[in-house]
Amino acid sequence: MGSTGKTVVNSWNEWDPLRHVIVGRADDCHIPAEEPALEAKVPEDSDMRGQWGRRPQETIDRANELLDNFASQLKARGIRVDRPTSIDHSQPVVTPDFQTKSQFGCMPPRDVLLTVGSEILEATMSYRCRWFEYLNYRPLLKQYWEDDPKFRHEAAPKPRLTDADYYPDYLSDQIGVEKRLKWAEEKFFVTTEEEPLFDAADVLRFGRDLVVQHGFTTNEKGIEWLRRHFPDHRVHSVNFPGDPYPIHIDATFTPLRPGLILNNPQRRLPEAQREMFKKNDWEIVDSAQPAHNAPPPLCYSSTWLSMNVLVLDTKTVCVEKSEVYKLTDETLGMEGVEVDLRVRFYVF
Repeated sequence: MGSTGKTVVNSWNEWDPLRHVIVGRADDCHIPAEEPALEAKVPEDSDMRGQWGRRPQETIDRANELLDNFASQLKARGIRVDRPTSIDHSQPVVTPDFQTKSQFGCMPPRDVLLTVGSEILEATMSYRCRWFEYLNYRPLLKQYWEDDPKFRHEAAPKPRLTDADYYPDYLSDQIGVEKRLKWAEEKFFVTTEEEPLFDAADVLRFGRDLVVQHGFTTNEKGIEWLRRHFPDHRVHSVNFPGDPYPIHIDATFTPLRPGLILNNPQRRLPEAQREMFKKNDWEIVDSAQPAHNAPPPLCYSSTWLSMNVLVLDTKTVCVEKSEVYKLTDETLGMEGVEVDLRVRFYVF
């Protein structure tokens, strides 16, 4: 997207020089109450089980401080940084089909918004607590629409998210990792095929190719919806049998520059699905190990969130400051920009 003056929305891949980006906020971030999609994601031994409510203010304040610092780092490199307008996330989500006690937050814009060319698409989302999350970004999208006559603001059909959207098998807290891995290999996930479901963070952009992870947050109907919505693109479905909690592709499969992709060594892309990359001379290499043995307290994500880097251009990548192995092994000939963001994992 454009760097100065009026907004120009134009982004086709994950590695072109970054000129304009949205950095989220931790304002009023909540741990959501129990719901089917969330229960499937939380490991049986996680300290997150059974907890919900507003995050401790000190973690919100610290996360916001780090996000502000990150925004300043990007601005110092000449990148335009926009921020969302936080809504009241303590409000319940109530529809004719379901209700939850609170919402989530607006820390990760990439979960909700998918930019393809001159379009920004609001994802369906598969968590009930994230039903209204798009509202945090509507002021920005309204401004982009007014600034850029070629900008297309699209929203996928909102799913009903009734109980029919989720398999009850996943609601037990006694499943175990072995059974989860077996189910992942069989492509049996918590989301059914009742209606199209996808999160934007399950999509990677390779020009005219979109690579979409089939897992907990994106089902096959969601991938088919994307295929029909982007008829000029080739939409490819991938899955990672080694992941017992397959949510979002950015901690599993990360393109750094044309011809180079990092793959989580515990969640390798199956050989049959590697063929399209091999045919186009893409090398898939194992990611360096995370620097930490466990996530921070009150964190949903695995230690492999270390792979969630931000590429600034084909020679520069932002890496979390404490991930020392990433800075040495994983930059792979690129400049590693240190970003202190580990505490923001508290609100993710």
